[in-house]
Amino acid sequence: MAESVKYLLIGSTEPYTGKSTIALGMAHLFQGKGLDIAYGKPLATDWSDGDEKNDADLQFVAQTLKLSEGQLRFPILTLDETTIHRRLLGEDRANYSQALMSYRQKSSADLIFLEGPRTLQEGLLFNLSVPQMAEQLDACVLLVARLHSHLAVDDLLLAQQRLGDRLLGIVINDVPPEELEITTTQMQPFLEVQGIPVFGVIPRNPILRSVTVKELVNQLKAQVLCCKERLDLMVESLSVGAMNVSSAMKYFDKSSNMAVVTGGDRTDIQLAALEKSTHCLILTGQLPPAPMVLSRAEDLEVPVLSVDLDTLATVEIIDRAFGHVRLHEPIKVESVNQLMKEHFHLDRFIQRLGISFPVSVMN
Repeated sequence: MAESVKYLLIGSTEPYTGKSTIALGMAHLFQGKGLDIAYGKPLATDWSDGDEKNDADLQFVAQTLKLSEGQLRFPILTLDETTIHRRLLGEDRANYSQALMSYRQKSSADLIFLEGPRTLQEGLLFNLSVPQMAEQLDACVLLVARLHSHLAVDDLLLAQQRLGDRLLGIVINDVPPEELEITTTQMQPFLEVQGIPVFGVIPRNPILRSVTVKELVNQLKAQVLCCKERLDLMVESLSVGAMNVSSAMKYFDKSSNMAVVTGGDRTDIQLAALEKSTHCLILTGQLPPAPMVLSRAEDLEVPVLSVDLDTLATVEIIDRAFGHVRLHEPIKVESVNQLMKEHFHLDRFIQRLGISFPVSVMN
């Protein structure tokens, strides 16, 4: 089987497009077709204790897909300031192209998924950019894109020029409801005419963009005032309570599973928020809440956090947390699998990839 193994490199033109999400969903679909897969991540950005085998994303994928260590391809390099500094000074003269070839070791896998770096050019300093890795491994490339505007199409056309025939196509991910029509009626047909197949348009899903209260505690360096046992609650939206109570109530009605940010002295807003779909109350200015607020929060099992930040700084940190969410919760995996089943054109992709399936599956 080793001679026929194919490599599929999942890349993107910008960070945080959801490569891990799409790769995991695709791998699950291929496993469902009876294919033996392997999974790897040549470049890591989150090693623990300097051990490449502890990459958090890779380990989560391995656990979710029930992959053995033999089905994993561990990172050969971490991208951080220290690594780059050593390379620039000539202290690191390693041949990473040669190291990458260890990925071509004999394998029983039919298809090896490789998660690329955050952009097409990242890793170029080490000869490990997406185009370089695709060339070295004779890999096909699938790009995951978020089309924030029509200008994003330029990035995809440039990627097509750089990757040539190695580009299988793209998946457009995390499309907001208000942009679905223009994406499917304008952007997708245009890209298809340009020779860039679109294998899926994946709608935005609130669960996938959600973060746990625990993650917000870590990001904000917050003090937990109550309900420490409820930090696993998922926060899907952010609301700021800086108006009068009447306006706030109408505002809160439009959101669900909220984190509500308000001043520690706004008892009226805090109590109003607790009666709505609030999963976390974040009080700014390190002002203690009124006892009645904590009592009501305990009754409703809503965590209350206190931060030594103003409202603007708090909101900025939470916004970044929403933009950089990870997939490390079972409920998100379920959502990914369902989205890919409904919106990814698997048969077309299989045909384009040119891979064979076990006879028992095809019959």
